[in-house]
Amino acid sequence: MNSPATKRPRKSRRSISIRSIVTAAVVLAAVLFATRTNHAQQLQKGVSVQLAVTSNAVPMPEADNQDAWIVAVTADGSLYFGVDPVSPSDLADKMKSRPRRRDQKLYIKADARAPFADVRRVFAAAHAVAFDKPVLLASQKESTATGAVVPPTGLEVTVGPHSHTAAIVVQINSGQHGPTVLVNDQQIPDAPLAATLRRLLQDRSDTPVLVKASGTVPFAAVVRVIDVCRSIEAKVAFVTPML
Repeated sequence: MNSPATKRPRKSRRSISIRSIVTAAVVLAAVLFATRTNHAQQLQKGVSVQLAVTSNAVPMPEADNQDAWIVAVTADGSLYFGVDPVSPSDLADKMKSRPRRRDQKLYIKADARAPFADVRRVFAAAHAVAFDKPVLLASQKESTATGAVVPPTGLEVTVGPHSHTAAIVVQINSGQHGPTVLVNDQQIPDAPLAATLRRLLQDRSDTPVLVKASGTVPFAAVVRVIDVCRSIEAKVAFVTPML
């Protein structure tokens, strides 16, 4: 039988091993915290808005880059290019005067409560400076772990000239009990909208869904229709003449 003197070194080695594991775990946690903190510190400063909630937005991590082009629209219709306030009439000129990469994207961060007329002005400015595929930033319904850094998400749309004769037109109007939606001039309840669009898009996968909306409609209602379109992988476009 081993004497107590021979067992102590085993306990000592076991204690050293446990301490090593605990130390390694602490170091790893510190590294992860530092990485997360560093990433959070690098996020671009921006204007606070209440983003529309979606189910089909995709990650847009580049919207957090320091050189990202972001136009914000607040609930009261105020416009910001980055963090600088700008008037609708000056927005296009401000964007023209700023150098940009050839692959630069334009991110529109509009408040869900903003009237669509204010967002439409941004579409017009975007098209004027050759941003024909702006990204509408949105939030996702899925909850995330507390403290996790979540990349921005958004929905890409097309802005430009399109033919109404070869397209499916969705019109969003203000109604007494909330926005109403018409597809090719026929009123469609929210629930069957996806099925209606899917049926109309059969064998026409390249046909865009042209979205139109009255100026007083809240931006959230427009995003809701775009989100439905993306759920069936339909392309979404806004027509230049209506901007």
